[in-house]
Amino acid sequence: MSSTRRTRTQPRQIDTRDRIIEAGRHLFWERGYSATGLADILDRAGARSGSFYHFFRSKEDLLHAVLDLYVQALQPVIIDPAIRAGNDGITRVFAILDGYRRSLIDTNCTYGCPIGRLALEIEPSNAAAMDLIAKNFASWTTAVEGLLLQERERFRPETDFRGLAQFVLTVMEGGVMQARARRDIEPFDASVHQLRQYLALLTG
Repeated sequence: MSSTRRTRTQPRQIDTRDRIIEAGRHLFWERGYSATGLADILDRAGARSGSFYHFFRSKEDLLHAVLDLYVQALQPVIIDPAIRAGNDGITRVFAILDGYRRSLIDTNCTYGCPIGRLALEIEPSNAAAMDLIAKNFASWTTAVEGLLLQERERFRPETDFRGLAQFVLTVMEGGVMQARARRDIEPFDASVHQLRQYLALLTG
């Protein structure tokens, strides 16, 4: 007589540091960095102040960890789904933009790009945080540039792909900001439409 042992897969428990980072990420996006207090972070994370100071020197130190997390999450969360959604580089760029559009629709146009929000809120004198924000934008731009370069033969020879990728970022950030201000998707859609027309001129 034989017996069969059942192996249960135990869900991974998020450790305290990860919970604090996730709480900070959510609250900095939802309320803003300045309006988020340490008590708010601890309450959302289900952590104590001693645990916080075990991992972080200050709220600013937590901000740096959150910004590092966004850099790490760019490829799996933003870029990879767009790659799977499109058959060529240009289609994949618009798949990225469509992801932001869905976030706007799902939140009744209250969604705001978390990096864009922090870029507007953090004082320029906070060099360490601003460097990490710039790193996020640079990583986003590099990823989009790579997608555009997949189709380089379709573009005019003089095309500045780095500048074009930065323009795509500007369209996304500006479209999100205007849609959020107006609680209406139309400004975002209009911005993306103009980008489509511009790319058609460059590849026509």
